Amino acid sequence: MSKPESTLFSEIQNTIKGLKIEEITIERKTILQPLVAFIQTKVNEQKEIRLNLICTHNSRRSHLSQVWAQTASAYFNIKNVFCYSGGTEATAMFPMVAKTLENQGFKIKTISETNNPIYAIKYSENEHPIIGFSKKHDDDFNPKNEFAAIMTCSQADEACPFIAGAEKRIPITFEDPKAFDNTPQQAEKYNERSLQIATEMFYVFSQIKQ
Repeated sequence: MSKPESTLFSEIQNTIKGLKIEEITIERKTILQPLVAFIQTKVNEQKEIRLNLICTHNSRRSHLSQVWAQTASAYFNIKNVFCYSGGTEATAMFPMVAKTLENQGFKIKTISETNNPIYAIKYSENEHPIIGFSKKHDDDFNPKNEFAAIMTCSQADEACPFIAGAEKRIPITFEDPKAFDNTPQQAEKYNERSLQIATEMFYVFSQIKQ
């Protein structure tokens, strides 16, 4: 995947070079198409693009999706993209998510040590960090209207048939790496899931015409 100069950290750019966009199946592209269409419409109308990535506990997949969607928008220089995440309940961002993203080139600082830590996640020297912590999808930290709700897990998709304020509700579900917690495959499976999400978010933003 080639593109003019990027301001992303070089370690993240190395991760991006390894993404295999060409291996995304027709079936997954069909699932991703409504998100492409939502973003393209907002770009055409010169409006802000707000994406709220949602899973049950806002602990794993929704954070990975939020971070990679924001990073992909920066990579393709698509302006006015604001990515959020939330759950049907608040728990905590799972530490392995932060570790996985660090290994893939992000710079992460813990800015509050509590049962629900708050992380500053940077993908570029000069861009605002992404603030990562677990919250409900309708938390005051998140947008109240004019956003797309992206359902990243089947449980949240089933539990929340209606998301108040969402212009569009788009199911794009991923397998939960939690199944491998406390196993020898844990790091490998979190890495694998993060790269899948990265690949699909980069595909989505690569389709946007400016």
